[in-house]
Amino acid sequence: MADGNLSPIDPTRSLRPAPHNLDAEQALIGAILVDNQVTSRIGDMLKPVHFYDPVHGRIYDTISRMIQKGTLADGITLHAKFSQDGALKDIGGAAYLATLVDAAADPAAATDYAKLIFDLAIRRDLIRIGSEMMAEASEHEDGMEGGAGLIEATEKKLYNLAETGQLNQGFKSFAASLAATIDITAAAFKRDGKLIGVPTGLHEIDRMLGGLHKSDLLILAGRPSMGKTALATNIAFNAAKRFRREAKPNGSYTTVDGAVVAFYSLEMSAEQLTMRLLADYTGIGSDRMRRGDLNKQEYAKLREAAIDLQSLPLYIDDTGGLSIAALAARARRLQRQHGLDLIVVDYLQLVTTGSSSRRSENRVQEVSEITQGLKALAKELQVPVIALSQLSRQVENREDKRPQLADLRESGSIEQDSDVVMFVYRHAYYLERQEPKPGTTEHFQWQEEVSEMRNIAEIIIGKQRHGPIGKIRLGFQAELTKFTNLDSSGRFESLD
Repeated sequence: MADGNLSPIDPTRSLRPAPHNLDAEQALIGAILVDNQVTSRIGDMLKPVHFYDPVHGRIYDTISRMIQKGTLADGITLHAKFSQDGALKDIGGAAYLATLVDAAADPAAATDYAKLIFDLAIRRDLIRIGSEMMAEASEHEDGMEGGAGLIEATEKKLYNLAETGQLNQGFKSFAASLAATIDITAAAFKRDGKLIGVPTGLHEIDRMLGGLHKSDLLILAGRPSMGKTALATNIAFNAAKRFRREAKPNGSYTTVDGAVVAFYSLEMSAEQLTMRLLADYTGIGSDRMRRGDLNKQEYAKLREAAIDLQSLPLYIDDTGGLSIAALAARARRLQRQHGLDLIVVDYLQLVTTGSSSRRSENRVQEVSEITQGLKALAKELQVPVIALSQLSRQVENREDKRPQLADLRESGSIEQDSDVVMFVYRHAYYLERQEPKPGTTEHFQWQEEVSEMRNIAEIIIGKQRHGPIGKIRLGFQAELTKFTNLDSSGRFESLD
């Protein structure tokens, strides 16, 4: 038999009481009975479930309901309330109510007692989550979630626990919201372009959208080969290059320009995506990099670019078939570890629900669940989410190939849940496939039109919840898979 001293399990651990402080609970309830205004200072941080003693939770719930109705809550009215309900004996009778009043803390210190009670409740929840995780991890029955699924489920529980009980939850006064808005606008006024949202680096898009706004879900859609991934990559790269943060008085940091970016590349590998970014930065085509068709100067330029860009706050996850739950869990983790200001998902139709029960249902329901999850994630993390989306083939059947909202696959859910819908359209793509017979007048005209349109792209804003819709012209350099600004004459501008 193994030496008991070497056992990793402490047999007395299960006998230890959960963390609690009954004196603090009595002192807080007593303080509320003495001064009902204490509840307004506590706000909605405490719930009855946060009390260790169920009797205290029941009394606190009754007091809260009485105060919400405008009724005085003290020892006498509480005694009458429980007597009327026939529950006076259940809470210890009149003697226990008197004990609570006698144990009352100074109302000025009541908030400190509330924080202590809440902290102990959090500790008990942590113990519960840990116990559930151990029990579930020990199960090996068929149909049970795998280890990765348990990690995601536990991480979600922990994140939800971390987000509960904050004093700033619930309603905000207009004065508080107004002050926060003025602070954001003041910080944005110092930026180039005077944007409130995350800058894309493409001036016309920034002008139309005002940047990418917190909690917004933006859909970037187009037919294959239109440049959806290229545009999303350019936006992510431009935002990450401009990233700058400042320290706040409390020691935390806030982003004042640019963004920390999470890029979920469900179709391309991280290496392919990075190659595109290097092409954007250096002006050396990614196809030439793949072939190794470089001279010494270009190779040296690539090495220097790698050194310049290695600290870029751009994080790429190229896991294929990622579920919406796993995507959200990884975004939360990144925000805790490094901060997070922008999420890009390439692309929507490759995200899964991760639920076997959804497999038999139609795709519209599945996409609806995914778009709702992305919108909820944007609001939860307070960051903009750009999700790329494919368009249906019906675009190809029209004479005018410019996409419309109805062309979105599963358009009902995508259009409904999004705040902004943008389409990428390059007329040259279709022109190049309509070449007339060489040597004819039509062929000469065709060459001129292709030459004129080859480096021009349109961004069509088909929906914007808080702003105008319309068309934007951008430059497009196919060899670099790069979108650029155009000057007044239609020439490329630098993004720097």
